[in-house]
Amino acid sequence: MFNKCIVTRLSGMLLISIVNLSAKAATPAEQVPALVQTAARQHLERQAQAAGWVAPQIVVEVVRGSRPLASCPALPTVAAVDTRLASRMRFAAVCAGGAAEAWRYEFVVRAQISAKVVVSAAEVAAGRVLTADDLLLERHDISAMPDSLADVNAALGQAARRTLRAGEVLRPAMLAAPTLVKRGDAVRIVARREQVEVSMAGEALDSGARGTVLRVRNANGATIRARVSAAGTVEPVDLPVSIQSPD
Repeated sequence: MFNKCIVTRLSGMLLISIVNLSAKAATPAEQVPALVQTAARQHLERQAQAAGWVAPQIVVEVVRGSRPLASCPALPTVAAVDTRLASRMRFAAVCAGGAAEAWRYEFVVRAQISAKVVVSAAEVAAGRVLTADDLLLERHDISAMPDSLADVNAALGQAARRTLRAGEVLRPAMLAAPTLVKRGDAVRIVARREQVEVSMAGEALDSGARGTVLRVRNANGATIRARVSAAGTVEPVDLPVSIQSPD
């Protein structure tokens, strides 16, 4: 009789524990938007870290639709569906319960992101090479400009593709490597091989920035392909045989 009472009590305690564990594992419907908000914030924080944004501030809002939410017997998984625009992202919450309990719900998530980014300190004319005096770090809303430059060094020495307004947030498409050689310029053709260096005068037949391969007419009248190495200086792409080391 005594043993029977103990077994009965133990069985009851075990049943209560199972019920409590199941209740803890279940996710109420009202908690689902908070899970989506957390997932969206973590996504944006990773993006901010990868982009090197300075002192980012992120505000996330989950927009609930008209479709009623349901609880989930387990923890729903949340995945990004479309994150191209922070101001209008889409995330999906999925409940992998039984056939009758499983569901998938998509949320619109709106985020506002601000960070200290590179701006032009004053108006900069098109084609002008940027210096440290032309650049500032200021806090701006970059929700619609995720490619905003976060490092002043990324803009230093670059040329403005168009006129930049004072206070304008700088992005890669606004800048280009400065033209170091222009068509018709007299250039110095320098060929190097180990300890040997040979140079001669030439004329650029194309324009280009550092690293650009262009056509150059040398002093002998031959047209060669050369790579821009500095202002007014190019290096032959095909090294002349006369200075190649013997095999």
